[in-house]
Amino acid sequence: MLNFSLPEAPSLAVLRSLAAQRILVLDGAMGTMIQALGMTEEDFTANGHIHGPGCRHQYHPDHPQKGNNDLLVLTQPQAVEDIQFQFAMAGADILETNTFSSTTIAQADYGLESAVYDLNVAGAQVARRAADRATREDGKPRFVAGAVGPTNRTASISPDVNDPGYRAVTFDDLRTAYGQQIDGLIAGGSDLILIETIFDTLNAKAAIFAAFESFAKAGRRLPLMISGTITDASGRTLSGQTPTAFWHSVAHARPFSVGLNCALGAAAMRPHMAEIASVATSLTCAYPNAGLPNAFGAYDETPDQTAAQVADFAREGIVNLVGGCCGTTPDHIRAIADAVASFPPRKVLA
Repeated sequence: MLNFSLPEAPSLAVLRSLAAQRILVLDGAMGTMIQALGMTEEDFTANGHIHGPGCRHQYHPDHPQKGNNDLLVLTQPQAVEDIQFQFAMAGADILETNTFSSTTIAQADYGLESAVYDLNVAGAQVARRAADRATREDGKPRFVAGAVGPTNRTASISPDVNDPGYRAVTFDDLRTAYGQQIDGLIAGGSDLILIETIFDTLNAKAAIFAAFESFAKAGRRLPLMISGTITDASGRTLSGQTPTAFWHSVAHARPFSVGLNCALGAAAMRPHMAEIASVATSLTCAYPNAGLPNAFGAYDETPDQTAAQVADFAREGIVNLVGGCCGTTPDHIRAIADAVASFPPRKVLA
């Protein structure tokens, strides 16, 4: 059972007040920005010197680490902070931590399961420094959203077509992994928890349950953002839910916001966001990709093109928060922030 009697974190009242006044803005794609830095294996591992925050622990993984973007909060924290600072100065009110894959399940691919707590603590601390740095520059409040990704396993679908009943992960496996992650995100100073890119709502339910267990340990309830992903033209998640069904499956968590991110560009996402906006009694949030990837996996949509489409979301009154996912840069976020500034936020359903 989810415990709603815990004291609310102070960030929740501030965020509610701001969201009542205007459309809030999330940041953009961390991966896009990291790829542009052209880092080597040595950069990712800091020449083999991987330390936790305050050098409490040292890690010696046997696997190559290039591409393990989350690790950079330990080995290249200034680079991550600078990217997040750029997004903040471009207009982002909420900065996501660079912890999308910081669970034991996802980090098993890199042999860094033991580093998960440190990755999440450091991820939140780095984002907090970027947020505070931006606030010192312009006086505007910024918030840190602890990013919780879906993992690379699904609890609802068998990965073996010859054995439909098989599952590569259980609810309790996910609950434990998410709990370790969220404990670290809270300890590092996150203002919100963002469960994102949900392709399987059962995974999300495990994350929600783990979040409330972590809230109980911390003695306060953080705002919870929940964001699904529609995987194709069917208008459904990978596990088969429509946007309406997705909302009803997570509404019990009383989220601060619910919405969609990734997989689609803004134009293709719009009808699905409109459907969520028609049923959700929480705030709604959309952060689409910069269009669809080209043949080389890059995103060609310009900041103005993406912003014009996101502005349509605001014009139609279907969003309270907007931002960018894959392919979006600080220039995209700046254009989005400018494009939605003149529109009022969506009226939340009673």
